[in-house]
Amino acid sequence: MESAKLKKTEIHPTAVVHPWARIGDGVRIGPYSVIGESVEIGDGCVIGTNVLIEGVTKIGKNNTIFHGASVGTAPQDLKYDGGRSQLVIGDDNTIREFATLNTATKEGERTVVGSGCLLMAYSHVAHNCVVKNHVILANSVNLAGHVQVDDFVIIGGVTPVVQFARIGQHAFVGGASRVEMDIPPFIKVGNNPPTVYGINSVGLERRGFSAERRANIKKMYKVLYRSNLNVSQALEVLGNGDFDDPDRTVFVEFLKGSQRGIQK
Repeated sequence: MESAKLKKTEIHPTAVVHPWARIGDGVRIGPYSVIGESVEIGDGCVIGTNVLIEGVTKIGKNNTIFHGASVGTAPQDLKYDGGRSQLVIGDDNTIREFATLNTATKEGERTVVGSGCLLMAYSHVAHNCVVKNHVILANSVNLAGHVQVDDFVIIGGVTPVVQFARIGQHAFVGGASRVEMDIPPFIKVGNNPPTVYGINSVGLERRGFSAERRANIKKMYKVLYRSNLNVSQALEVLGNGDFDDPDRTVFVEFLKGSQRGIQK
């Protein structure tokens, strides 16, 4: 399916769209899809067949949602009491078949998906998750509640991520891993139990990181993982002038903010 380019909105006769739902220009809604009353769909979106979009859900522009996806349904959390929590999705995302995205748990809270993401078939974004921009969740990736996935992260298929875990920007998680701890930016993790395999050099090169920049990230990685230092000691070393650049700031701030502890 391609994003709609026409200004005219097309809704299949078998689709059920609540009269209060707000549908933008050039939207296409396929057969047997159901759109709830508190849903907002931005211009140029393509909604496939048998898609359910409900709850207080705001979807940006030029998103494509494939057959059978369930978007904006109530959180799978026993604490949920029916409050008007939200799901907010940015622009230019692709949500594949049977993916499931839930609203947040408490009144006024949000589950967020940024822009330019690919959520493959059967992936799950639970309540209160924050998935930032240009993220790829491969088939059957399951994010538990309150997970944060930063920009340009790739998570391989059939990988569960436990609640409140955070994965730093430009990290790569191999398929069939099990994420139980925070994963710092720029690194590569795989297997079950998880193992750290160095920096995500291929991904960084593809995104335009220079050789010098990648070398500096590798130095920071070695301080954290190859110097027999604990995190506090590594932070002291990373605080000196040898690592004074924006990537160092991203790396250090992530380590300082880790609540679960980092992947060993």
